[in-house]
Amino acid sequence: MNQGTTSTASQPVFEDTGMPIIVGLDIGTTKIAAIAGRKNEYGKLEILGFGRSDSNGVQHGQVLNIDQTIKAIQQALANCAKSNPELEIRDVYVGVAGHHIKSLQTRGDIVRQNADIEIIRSEIDLLVENQRKTFIPAGDQIIDVIPQDFHVDNYQNIKDPVGYNGVKVGANFHIITGDRNAIRNIYRAVDRSGLKTKDLVLQPLASSSAVMSDIDMEAGVAILDIGGGTSDLAVFYDGILKHTAVIPFGGENITNDIRMGLGVLKQQAEAMKVQFGTALADEAKANAYITIPGLKGMAPKEISVKNLASIIQARMSEILDFVTYHIKQIGLDSRALNGGIILTGGGSQLKHLIQLTEYCTGINARIGYPNEHLAPNHIDELKKPMYATCIGLILKGYNDYEHKRKEFDNKFKKVEVPEVLKKDDVKANGKEQRPEKVDTSKRKGLNNFWDKFKDSLIDMFKEEEDKEIK
Repeated sequence: MNQGTTSTASQPVFEDTGMPIIVGLDIGTTKIAAIAGRKNEYGKLEILGFGRSDSNGVQHGQVLNIDQTIKAIQQALANCAKSNPELEIRDVYVGVAGHHIKSLQTRGDIVRQNADIEIIRSEIDLLVENQRKTFIPAGDQIIDVIPQDFHVDNYQNIKDPVGYNGVKVGANFHIITGDRNAIRNIYRAVDRSGLKTKDLVLQPLASSSAVMSDIDMEAGVAILDIGGGTSDLAVFYDGILKHTAVIPFGGENITNDIRMGLGVLKQQAEAMKVQFGTALADEAKANAYITIPGLKGMAPKEISVKNLASIIQARMSEILDFVTYHIKQIGLDSRALNGGIILTGGGSQLKHLIQLTEYCTGINARIGYPNEHLAPNHIDELKKPMYATCIGLILKGYNDYEHKRKEFDNKFKKVEVPEVLKKDDVKANGKEQRPEKVDTSKRKGLNNFWDKFKDSLIDMFKEEEDKEIK
């Protein structure tokens, strides 16, 4: 949480904004990003600070070298401070991923003492908390317990059981676990960077909240977050989270394939992937070549663009085969996922990846941008898919704040959106175009995304008209 402190020069200005400043920290394999945001009166996120740094000490989504990770986090925070010197960061919401992440399905029930009294929220909280006692392998730790659908006596598929009467209430749960040591390393790195971890959030769920709409949840959709070390999958169907999975390949694997296959340096492989790479070999020109300078007087090397594309396509096809496998494992197919596959994360920016995804999976695909929840007139850099996790972490923090799951101060330091994060046309005009003000208490955007799969509070089919923001 951000809170000013008394300085020798001046007293910081505090105001009762009603909205805290929340910071998302994405500790990835290739980058670490810190984004601070606050909701405005229109229910949109205004980005108040943004910083990133190259990641060191993280492999395949896991913190392996704490000291190097701390330096990278501190560099990202320093860059964030440069973007807005008025910003002070104390608490952060942190994304978690890696090969160690696993999930399981459970079912739990509680028998009520008085069936004539309506079910209240505290009973549902107890039901969820009881699932944290579920037996899991030694060395693992429960990260999150997500209700999928509830039942009261013989009534099934209930979105929200509060207000029902019955003897027994229960639910099906999706439980996410991770390696205890891997999770402890995240806490250590954040703590020793001078920050406090407000909560750990599974990265594909954070990314999903940033790029997915209510219509997507109803239609059925798979979110594929292609990161540096892993590709994270989250599948939603009928308004609930059906499945999560961590695929042990990402952008770093593609870079290493290029390095080994073409005999170039890692930096050269990464640059070729970004500038000339395509996910479809058939789309690459057969007579196009990239010239790589020779090492220490050696002759320059010519790399075929088509060979480069073939290497990228082979690894991306393998990742997409995993996606197809997981979707089929839970009994879904292209007919069930009418919302298709949403590609996000840094790896989603590969050329022709949409076409390859549709070819390999047989499901329509598109790129997911975290634009829906951002206030207008921010710089384009913030709207890239690679920052979807950070934006989603901020949304998770606001959901906690709005539903009083965690403690937040009532007064916050007055901080404005810095000029460096505004578009040039906004700086020139001196003012922003703002949408019509809406009643955020009735707004049904992804403010309430987390409730849909964690608290099951919202029935999407009853309040369809309330979703639209004019």
